[in-house]
Order: sequence, then C-alpha cells, then structure tokens
Amino acid sequence: MIQTQIALIRRELWEHRAIYIAPIVIAVIVSLMLITGQVAVSSFDQALDIAILGASNLGQNERAAAITFMMTATSPMFLITMWIMTIFYALDSLYAERKDRSILFWRSLPVTDSETVVSKLLTALLVIPLITFVLIMLTHLVILTIVSIWLAINGADAWHLIWRAAPLFDTWFATLIFILTLPLWLSPFIGWFLFVSALAKRSPFLIAFLPMVVLPMLEKIIFGTTLFAQAFFERSVRMPLFGGLDLPDFMSDTGIDKKIIAESGLSLVSLIDFGGFLATPGLWAGFVVCGLFTAAAVYVRRFRDET
Repeated sequence: MIQTQIALIRRELWEHRAIYIAPIVIAVIVSLMLITGQVAVSSFDQALDIAILGASNLGQNERAAAITFMMTATSPMFLITMWIMTIFYALDSLYAERKDRSILFWRSLPVTDSETVVSKLLTALLVIPLITFVLIMLTHLVILTIVSIWLAINGADAWHLIWRAAPLFDTWFATLIFILTLPLWLSPFIGWFLFVSALAKRSPFLIAFLPMVVLPMLEKIIFGTTLFAQAFFERSVRMPLFGGLDLPDFMSDTGIDKKIIAESGLSLVSLIDFGGFLATPGLWAGFVVCGLFTAAAVYVRRFRDET
C-alpha cells in the first residue's frame, strides 16, 4: 500500500510539474527582489533598519525578532502560491485524465480508484506543502546569506549580527506546523475540488466556485440569513491555530505587539496553540466533509462513462 502510494505520488509530480516549479519561481523572485533592494517588509522596516543594518549594540532579542520578521515576511507569497497551486491541482487532477483519456491507461494497471484518489488527496494535503516548506527554508538561507555579504562589505560582523541571532529552527518549525495544518483546516475545500474534478465534464473551476457565490446570495435573498457566507469565511481565513488571535490579525500590524516580542524574545512556536487547534470541532467536522467528498470522487471515477 505504501509503495503503491509512493509510486502514485511520483506520478503526480511527473504529470503536474508546476507543483515544484511554481515555488521555485517564487523563491527566485523573492531573492532577486532582495538583491535589487525592493523587498518591502511591511511594518518591520524600522526594526530591520535598526537591528540588522548596523546597530550591533542592540540586544540579542531585538536582532532575533527583526530577523524573524524579515523571514516571515517572505512566507505569504509562498503560502498564496501554495493555495492557488492546490486549488488548480485538485480541480485538474481527475478532470485532466478523463480529458486526455489517459485514465484508460491507468485503469489498465493494478491500481484501484481509491488508491488513485487518495494519492491525489495526499499530494494536495502533504506533498505540495512540504515542497513549499523546503523552498521557504532555502529562500531564508539565501536571504540571510545576501544580508551577511552586504554587512561584511560594510565592515560589520555578519556572524554576530545575523547567524548567532537568527532563530532559524524556531522559525522553520513554526512555519512547518502552519504550512502542514493549513491544508488540514482547508480540507473540506480540497475534498470538494477533487469531487468536482471527478464529476465535471467541462469548466471544473466554474462548477467548483459558482455554488460558493450563489448559495450565500440565495440564502440571503430567501431566508435573510448568512450561514453559508459565514461558514465559507470562517473556514477560509479564521484558522484557530494562534489561540485567540485570528490569522488576519496575526499577519496585521496591530495583531501582536512587536515591541514586546522584540524585548522578551518570544518565539513563533510559543504563539501556536496546537492543542487548541486539534480540539477545535470545526477541524474534525472538516475532515468528515473532506472524507465524504473524497469518497464521492472515488465513486464517480469508478463509474464514470468515458465514452
């Protein structure tokens, strides 16, 4: 079973090369932006200017916080790309094999429909995030190396200012937790996209997103309520991984007191409420919805008439 899944996932990487090409392109773009001096680090510009670019008399915590902010500021581009890639992959994975009739070849192999659909689900939930995480780590190393070279050219001690202060493992571990739990929280959407990919004869993107637009509108017009809209919104942006702090607030300028973090040396891992995330009923309800849609995708693929 495991060997079969590994082979099937290799097939997905072979057929959908954008899975790893897209984050590589983002990594190159972010690195080039830094080299040309065009990286904007939002509200952290002042902290970076003070802590990294020459103020060696500042404390270790301030430098560590500034470097953390610089590294995390590059992650949203990867996360947005990862989610876009996941959407298009899930919508295309079962639809494309029927469109080009390659499904007839794959069905001739000793692989069940369940194994095939599960491999595509694992690719969306696990493989794409892990590839993205590896590229984020490499980008962080490239960025820190470039900053170190810049500091060395200007006569500063790059080892002391950057590498001794950089909380690499804390930042990477927090990033890994977030990047693996994000697809789990969004798993109902992924299951729905796989089901639409197996069902649609044409325009799977339109079929997948039209109900998300029409259902809230009809509910508002007919019943005057907004349950669907709230459900879509809560599942899309309010991921309960940071305790009482919502993801949009965490990423905003006012979400956490950056000065307190800089002074206390608070790590990103300490901000994550992983136990609370696992105890959230919505997470497990999402797994059930994802499982139902995945089972429906298996059923549709098994009995779909390709003629």
